[in-house]
Amino acid sequence: MLAGIGITLIVIGIGITLFVNLSPEFGGSPSKEQKEKFAASSNYKKGTFINLGDVKMNMNFSNFTKMLKLYFSPQPNTIPKKDITVQKIDSVAIVDYKEQTRLVWFGHSTFLLQMNTKNILIDPMFGKVPAPHPLLGNNRFSKELPIEIEKLPKIDAVILSHDHYDHLDYGSIQKLKGKVSHFYTPLGVGAHLQAWGIPKENITELDWWQENTLDDLKLVCTPAQHFSGRGLNDRGTTLWSSWVIQSSTENIFFSGDSGYGPHFKEIGTKYGPFDIGLLECGQYNKLWSEIHMMPEETAQAGIDIKAKTIMPIHWGAFKLAMHSWTDPVERILNKANELKINTIVPQIGEPIYLKENPKNSLWWKN
Repeated sequence: MLAGIGITLIVIGIGITLFVNLSPEFGGSPSKEQKEKFAASSNYKKGTFINLGDVKMNMNFSNFTKMLKLYFSPQPNTIPKKDITVQKIDSVAIVDYKEQTRLVWFGHSTFLLQMNTKNILIDPMFGKVPAPHPLLGNNRFSKELPIEIEKLPKIDAVILSHDHYDHLDYGSIQKLKGKVSHFYTPLGVGAHLQAWGIPKENITELDWWQENTLDDLKLVCTPAQHFSGRGLNDRGTTLWSSWVIQSSTENIFFSGDSGYGPHFKEIGTKYGPFDIGLLECGQYNKLWSEIHMMPEETAQAGIDIKAKTIMPIHWGAFKLAMHSWTDPVERILNKANELKINTIVPQIGEPIYLKENPKNSLWWKN
């Protein structure tokens, strides 16, 4: 019996090793030359990237035990009882659009930004499951997307915040890469893209506080408090970030994934005020509060960055935590009302115009 158990464990171990090393979903690794360049970054220590103040998720044995207990406890309403209905977008309406700046939310942290006649995708995760294999995660809350990848027009730029599966999706990149002109990423993330067939010259990697331009737009890679990694032993080998996107008249902040920290005030001081802050608000728990904000902190982050309007993101598409799926939006609206900061919660697929203030339809209650 013991021999049988041992053989079984060996076979499982070999299977996992082969899966990790042979599956393209895990991406690539930064080269020796790239790592030598990373050494010039103040965020890179002893071969890995770190947060400001070296903040880390405190997953000690006690917290790990608590997490397992929570995971196997009843989790009511973590997934909608029926598929979320999304607003559909006509492909021709996107191709021909040349008017005021607008955003279209695809759920979670994915956006199509149409700004200054450009089409920009932010963290384009269009896949069904945020995991390296469909059996390793829960399905998206909606069967449909506002528009399928194949119907998207030419994309001028893709902006990525970090390399986690719910933000950087292999399948999505494979379908997109033929229609994307350029990719902008934090340091190291380009290694995944190159492994998936994106030419090096089509990728720009930035460190925190570095700026770049996309014709008449300014793109700034700004800090976040999080971590990175797609495999078993690559934690911290690529950088994570938030982003500032500026035109001559408009200013957008995208938080990526981040715990609450002093970087929000610093970003607000350097680049605010913002017309809109797209702020992470979902997949949280006190056990990992260092790397994901609680909804009340999200509202405060909106104050810190000096946003005129905030929008909660990182929710409405996937179950990655144990809270109810509507908890993020309900809690942030309560806190935002207390702090008197304007908050919008558009339906997935509903156009968001920076110069307009859409009414919250409370669609999640239906």
